[in-house]
Amino acid sequence: MWRFCCLSILLPLFAFEHNNSDLYSVRLNPSRINAEKVFLLIDKSDYRMYVYEDVTLLKIYKVVFGSNDQSDKFVEGDKRTPNGTFRIAQKRVDNRWSRFMLLDYPNNESMEKHARRVSRGEARPGADLGGGIGLHGVEYASGIRDYYVDQRINWTLGCVSLKNGDINEIFEVVKVGTPVVIRP
Repeated sequence: MWRFCCLSILLPLFAFEHNNSDLYSVRLNPSRINAEKVFLLIDKSDYRMYVYEDVTLLKIYKVVFGSNDQSDKFVEGDKRTPNGTFRIAQKRVDNRWSRFMLLDYPNNESMEKHARRVSRGEARPGADLGGGIGLHGVEYASGIRDYYVDQRINWTLGCVSLKNGDINEIFEVVKVGTPVVIRP
């Protein structure tokens, strides 16, 4: 756990040391990656997801979110994507979004933030935090295409969306339990 906490502090620094466009187009080879060391950093301010193996940046993906409001999720239905440290709780092939990787939101960190907001009067007691937040592809049946991701068109209800080819690729690399940090 200590190592994970240190990584979550240091990795944001590594993300900006790499301006190599190859990190957008390189193909990940799951057989050459130790899934136990994979870590995802999602930066809402630059619409990017950084994939690390230990402290090595492997790939960068473009992503979009639920709302143009990049602040933390407060309650169910606000279309915001939560900030915090999560884990992949479940993975599945999905007819709607190609692949879906459920996050463990709301987790203890999310519930503690909510309790602090309630005590400060920023949120109402008993408000539902929502759930079902995850990483997934675009929704072709609804007319949503990969260009939504390229053009930074936020369209989800609070999830993180990648292009379908990208979610299919990362789906093969991550495992249930993979750490995911989402920062504003």
